[in-house]
Amino acid sequence: MALLMNDFSYELPDHRIAKYPLPERDQSKLLVYKGGEIVHSQFFKIDKYLPPHSTLYFNDTKVIPARLHFQKDTGAVIEIFLLNPLAPSTLLQQAMTVTHHTQWQCTIGNLKRWPDGTTLIKTVGEMTIHATLIDRVAGIVDLRWTPQSLTFSEIITQAGNVPLPPYLHREAEESDKQTYQTIYSRNEGAVAAPTAGLHFTTHVLNSLLKNGHQLQHLTLHVSAGTFQPVKAENAADHTMHQEQLVITKENVESLLNAPVKVAVGTTALRTLESLYWFGVKLKSDPGAPFRITQYDPNQLTPTIALQDSIQEVLKLFTRLKTDKITGETAIYIMPGYNFKVVDALITNFHQPASTLILLIAAFVGSDWRAVYDSAIKMDYRFLSYGDSSLLFRTPAR
Repeated sequence: MALLMNDFSYELPDHRIAKYPLPERDQSKLLVYKGGEIVHSQFFKIDKYLPPHSTLYFNDTKVIPARLHFQKDTGAVIEIFLLNPLAPSTLLQQAMTVTHHTQWQCTIGNLKRWPDGTTLIKTVGEMTIHATLIDRVAGIVDLRWTPQSLTFSEIITQAGNVPLPPYLHREAEESDKQTYQTIYSRNEGAVAAPTAGLHFTTHVLNSLLKNGHQLQHLTLHVSAGTFQPVKAENAADHTMHQEQLVITKENVESLLNAPVKVAVGTTALRTLESLYWFGVKLKSDPGAPFRITQYDPNQLTPTIALQDSIQEVLKLFTRLKTDKITGETAIYIMPGYNFKVVDALITNFHQPASTLILLIAAFVGSDWRAVYDSAIKMDYRFLSYGDSSLLFRTPAR
């Protein structure tokens, strides 16, 4: 059955898009949806609406200053937007620690002004970066710098800009370096923030712990693909972007005993659901790589119970004698998807006719429109710097 993207659109007035965050993170509005009922509250009261002994899964990825601007002698400005590391490591967390030299796949602004065979130079203080275009079509850029002892993380921290979402229609400001980052971010590699987590403060986290909830941190490095529009008329024809993720043995073990599993953001949800499908793959092929495609949920058979899937993943940790596994996922969740792991979702309000709206519609069913209509009516702020919601999954029919 075709899923027409027009059926997952809604009117979002520009003045509803939050261009800046609130002064206090946890003062945002909170819409709570459960069993067809909608309640309006504030985020700092979220503990009031969580079931006892919930386990919350946070995405601890850290946004990198992924926009690098180089000015030529002619005055033309070339923007290099970092997407994926290629050498000497393709793993994002390792790529941030390399020194002297790296290669990345990038999107390049004003590419026509960058002739083949020329090197762009940017100097910041005592640091100098040389950027050479290796492959114009693929957007591969070679980056070298001095002092050579500096890590790539240190380089872009000094020379890069925060990659704000394009729909904010403004340049990044100094304050965005703190506000467009969760307070618990620690693993560098994202080019977009897992925005559901932006509402959490130390006060809220301490309140959750005090009231008996468990907190788990996993990692999915949000890619620029999260802003990729769905151009296909039929949602099933869209090609989903791929992102790197990291799970720990502790993450997996927690799923065995968590009575209520709450994903903090769509990225945490996609990680947890991908983990289930990885266990399904391991059941039939113990040597299967941790790589989930957008088609796997429809093609992998037979499915198994969540507990069985988790046990298969735990066996892999034992065989590899490790407590951390890195993988990739392009999982594509749309109406008709049968959720295997997540019971509740904390998330912001997303763009019309986007893959994230499809995910929300899969999670709460046709009531997604009632949720969004209510948020519009009650003057909620939308998108990355906007307000929040707590959604409880509607069981599949």
